[in-house]
Amino acid sequence: MNSKLDEEEIKNFLQTHPKTNFMQSLEWAKVKTEWKNEFIVVKDNNDKIKGIMSILLRKVPIINRYIMYAPRGFVCDVHDKQTLKELTEKATEIAKKYKAFIFRLDPDILQSDEEFQNIIKELGYKTKKKIKNINQVIQPKYVFRLNVKNKTEEELLKSFESKTRYNIRLATRKGVTTRVGTRKDLEIFYNIMKTTGSRDDFFIRPIEYFQKIYDSMGPKHVRLIIAEYEGEPIAAVLPILYGNKVWYLYGGSSNKHRNLMPNYLLQWEMIKWALENKCDWYDFRGVSGFKSENDPQYGVYKFKKGFNPEFMEFINEMYIVYNPFINTMFNISKEVYSKLSIIKGKIRRK
Repeated sequence: MNSKLDEEEIKNFLQTHPKTNFMQSLEWAKVKTEWKNEFIVVKDNNDKIKGIMSILLRKVPIINRYIMYAPRGFVCDVHDKQTLKELTEKATEIAKKYKAFIFRLDPDILQSDEEFQNIIKELGYKTKKKIKNINQVIQPKYVFRLNVKNKTEEELLKSFESKTRYNIRLATRKGVTTRVGTRKDLEIFYNIMKTTGSRDDFFIRPIEYFQKIYDSMGPKHVRLIIAEYEGEPIAAVLPILYGNKVWYLYGGSSNKHRNLMPNYLLQWEMIKWALENKCDWYDFRGVSGFKSENDPQYGVYKFKKGFNPEFMEFINEMYIVYNPFINTMFNISKEVYSKLSIIKGKIRRK
């Protein structure tokens, strides 16, 4: 940033724009310190910000060239072709500066938005095809969002499925309590996350990553909520508040007392946090787009669906390739590495 004034102006724009996302914030760039960060700002004729895009850059080993990624960018009127053009041109300048071979982004824009898709096609973007599972995307393509704008707690509770309402009340009735944790409590959160990762077989980042989120986003934007039973932590979540939304970012539960439904109560606490801050939306984050009961992610889908949110499908990941040869080499090496990882995993399990 050129000055403190610039930083405040950017934060004000991001906090009030309906397309804002915490991943496009100055604060989130401080979380992703393993990446370089370039911040694009475009202004109108009155010197007012009309568009922003935070770009993360990382050098790929061996290839020794940069990949560019704008998580949930753009933040602007997504039907303003001129603003999108200016943001894209500035991204291309950054690509030249770093000799990047590809620029990827996954905007918070619905798949059904044909006007936007026509604009980006004209601007030279391509979209990823044939997405068959959630492992093929960086950010969730399918999410559940609950409209909380101008709603009361009573109205929202009444809108939930009866089983969901029952489970929220059951947790309270059985003696589950919740509290807002401090930075010191991240160790409790992390231990619960490790238990969840081991049980459900997914990767958990080191505790330093969660500490970085807590420190960079600050108490204004991040909250640690812990569910306890008879003084023992049994579940915890880490949501983020930014602009007009609260996002359910991370959460987990211990193997004990899961029958007390602490996860339902914690979701309700996060929804109430969104209400307290007069948000428009509570975002449950990713779900599988394949709604079959045979899908391994169906349990998560069914749990979140009980809160009666809107199912949203975002546009496929977009990209501009600046160096086709290096991009092809990168994709081949990535595929080989992925296959080797699968083989190693099978060997370890024998």
